[in-house]
Amino acid sequence: MAHNIRHKLTNKLTNAAHTVSNKSQAKVSGVMARLGFQAATDDEGLGFADFDDLDYDYRQGMQMDVLQREEEGRVDGEDELEGDSYYQRDGTGPRPSTLKTGGSLDQDKPKITSWEAGWNVTNAIQGMFVLGLPYAILHGGYLGLFLIIFAAVVCCYTGKILIACLYEDDEDGVKVRVRDTYVDIANACCAPRFPALGGHVVNVAQIIELVMTCILYVVVSGNLMYNSFPGFAFSQKAWSVVATAALLPCAFLKSLKAVSRFSLLCTLAHFVINVVVIAYCLSRAREWAWEKVKFYIDVKKFPISIGIIVFSYTSQIFLPSLEGNMQKPSEFHCMMDWTHISACVLKGLFALVAYLTWADATKEVITDNLPYTIRAVVNIFLVAKALLSYPLPFFAAVEVLEKSLFQDGGRGFFADCYGPSGQLKSWGLGLRVALVVFTLLMAVFVPHFALLMGLTGSLTGAGLCFLLPSLFHLKLQWRNLLWHHVFFDVAIFVIGGICAISGFIHSIEGLIEVYRYDIQD
Repeated sequence: MAHNIRHKLTNKLTNAAHTVSNKSQAKVSGVMARLGFQAATDDEGLGFADFDDLDYDYRQGMQMDVLQREEEGRVDGEDELEGDSYYQRDGTGPRPSTLKTGGSLDQDKPKITSWEAGWNVTNAIQGMFVLGLPYAILHGGYLGLFLIIFAAVVCCYTGKILIACLYEDDEDGVKVRVRDTYVDIANACCAPRFPALGGHVVNVAQIIELVMTCILYVVVSGNLMYNSFPGFAFSQKAWSVVATAALLPCAFLKSLKAVSRFSLLCTLAHFVINVVVIAYCLSRAREWAWEKVKFYIDVKKFPISIGIIVFSYTSQIFLPSLEGNMQKPSEFHCMMDWTHISACVLKGLFALVAYLTWADATKEVITDNLPYTIRAVVNIFLVAKALLSYPLPFFAAVEVLEKSLFQDGGRGFFADCYGPSGQLKSWGLGLRVALVVFTLLMAVFVPHFALLMGLTGSLTGAGLCFLLPSLFHLKLQWRNLLWHHVFFDVAIFVIGGICAISGFIHSIEGLIEVYRYDIQD
């Protein structure tokens, strides 16, 4: 018996030594290959991927746990290996600790239920930008309605496969979460040759989308105020300046705690506004112009509508973080299903009844079609919601910029914008103010809500929601994919690429046209 125990201990310690040796060799080879001194072989690249920090922690934790339990003679079924429950992500065990958390365990952070996660997704995909969907029906007809359904199905699917890219199978075939963010997934796809390229691409796309979202909030605020008070000697650009003046305090934000408390109130207000618009449309049901809903499309303007619809479904940016903070990550798929089904139904009904009510007179922001007395009240609430929603994408964009350019663990391009005590430096505050002013300038010089929304959806929305998730899924999960998964991913990539290119080109052409002929919204 003693001989068997010594034999087992010797084998375990030998395996641990080989693990450390392989990890060190793989990391050195990978680093040298990145520096250009030698080309990493396939075996070295595989070793570099297999023996990362998370996997190393997992293996060492399992080995030390086995040794300890064998020494203590614990053989009962109730003493299950800690390594299994520690790294399984079925909601029954705590999440693994990583170097990225600074040594603190993630289980100390409060988790959210699937309903709370669904509420966050609903806020993202059923926000203010549904106001532009009736304008999409104007140029797309029934095909626009089909596209609302199609985009919901595709975005739900790509959200699921994006989360699948966070996981890898361990030696026992158990799904282990080895990545945390969209950037981690992108970097894993480009490793070992260009380990940081994918993250840079995703960061640029995220910054563009977040900043464009801020610009759209300023544009829609100026548009709504201008159409609510036409008697005032204020242009839409002047109202945008007034709105931005109210947004300057965002530059002093240290966290979103002060803003998040208004999130629920804003969402409820927006829900009430949607109900008011739909109720008004239903009151004019006898005048609905069904004959105006076309089966053909406006070839020149419909690609812009594609961007508008896609942009209204974008939520992939924060899905990895959201799933990682769920109490039961196994319920993520169900949560994605019901949120996107409800969004599809509500968006389709809202867009259809609004277009049937105003037909060819449908404007870029549908509330501008309401009678003056109703429009003024509704638009004021919408402006308040837009101004309170602005800090969310603004703060997210600031965080991405600060981490990638000024911090990044000491590898940033510029000096850290925070002092030793965590105080924001004056020039860092100046950069935040400059970002707020930049959103104002864009809103002043490009005050076209639908065209900007279509351009953003085509440029970054399609990339983050269609192209990159399908590409990453094929790259990271290729060995586990069935033929229909490959077909879906390739089809989404091709269709998404065509829609992105055509929508981007036609949005640019639309902007050129409105400036050439001085067309007003």
